[in-house]
Amino acid sequence: MHVLILGGTTEARRLAELLAADAVPGLSVTNSLAGRVTAPRLPPGEVRVGGFGGADGLAAWLGEHEVDAIVDATHPFAGTMSAHAAKAAATAGVPLLALRRPGWTPVAGDLWHEAGSQAEAAELLPSLGRRVFLTTGRLGLAAFAALDDLWFLVRSVDAPEAPVPSRTEVLLDRGPFTLDGERELLRRHRIDVVVTKDSGGAATAPKLTAAREARLPVVVVRRPPVPAGVRVVPGPEQARDWVREAGERRTVPGAD
Repeated sequence: MHVLILGGTTEARRLAELLAADAVPGLSVTNSLAGRVTAPRLPPGEVRVGGFGGADGLAAWLGEHEVDAIVDATHPFAGTMSAHAAKAAATAGVPLLALRRPGWTPVAGDLWHEAGSQAEAAELLPSLGRRVFLTTGRLGLAAFAALDDLWFLVRSVDAPEAPVPSRTEVLLDRGPFTLDGERELLRRHRIDVVVTKDSGGAATAPKLTAAREARLPVVVVRRPPVPAGVRVVPGPEQARDWVREAGERRTVPGAD
């Protein structure tokens, strides 16, 4: 059985580790990384880096490499890749599962403002603050480039791509982050508004707690929906169980 994990996330790496620990005879795993991070943490198993050439290219790759199941464990905001995976899986007749960590939920004291995109987030900012902690990653910062009156602290794993806001300080760092560290960051840079994607997970959540404690507004960009008809599980353990079940179905004559 050949499983393709569309990865690049902590959950994808954990799934690869679980499948490797199972040591199922005949099971091979290919981990696909987009290649946007300079020094990614590599999972066990075969690793390929780079795109497939859209949905048609992925469908062809699935056939050429005799893939039996796909787990889309990409970042919750990798909407284009997820759409390509759904179309390619349908074309190739390969079962597809989406592994998505749950999104964040506001609690008492949070001052959240939801946005449907980074462009919508940029429209909200002038009314919320002047010193912005921007944690949406290195891509898509062009949406904020015209906000010359605001100052931005941009945190990302790799250097952001131009164009970026004219008044920008870049902080290259990778989670997980601590609550004390996030408190100090907000204080030291005199941040008065935070912008984040609803990525979910614990690694970058402390900034939300720190913002709540400081009574700062937070602009939360909503994640895109998973393609219609694709089953979703919240964790690597459930995805590992799905792969096991898919393998068992392949051994049963006449099974779907």
